[in-house]
Amino acid sequence: MSETSQSGLGVSGEFARTQALRSPEGRWTFKLDRDAWKHLRLTDAQGTVYSEVLVVPMYPVEAPKEWVSILSKDSEELVCLKNLDALELADRQAIEQELSLREFVPQILKVHWVSGTQEPCEWDVETNHGRTRFVLNAEEDVRRVSAWTVHLTDAHGCRFRVDDIRKLDSRSRSYVEWYV
Repeated sequence: MSETSQSGLGVSGEFARTQALRSPEGRWTFKLDRDAWKHLRLTDAQGTVYSEVLVVPMYPVEAPKEWVSILSKDSEELVCLKNLDALELADRQAIEQELSLREFVPQILKVHWVSGTQEPCEWDVETNHGRTRFVLNAEEDVRRVSAWTVHLTDAHGCRFRVDDIRKLDSRSRSYVEWYV
């Protein structure tokens, strides 16, 4: 690790690439805003602008708002945040907005019907973003993430999530449980 990287280490493993991103007291000194094309950019305390930064959660399923990395457009890590609590409200909101766009996963609330028990099969579901249909190519495209959470990936790579199969009605639950 370079000298500037070592000086950017904070307590509890948080990281800043340069001292211009974090004060000697440990406060974050960068600011986030959007350019004319609505791309997120980071400006450090010395005025250096990093355009088109990426916000990447390290644990998107288990802890989507903890251990968040901000990367340059060249995928170089600029900042690693244990959580977003220490940030100014505007910066926290900008990161949360980026995370919601990056990790868009509709929540399945009800399964209306499934075309059959052999793949590929068509699913008609109600999500938190409305009713939709998708094709499930293989049984492997449905996986249990935790005891009650299930992820489904359709034929186009779009992801869907059932947060808690216990909260589904019995018919919907039986469709999902057939695959897990």
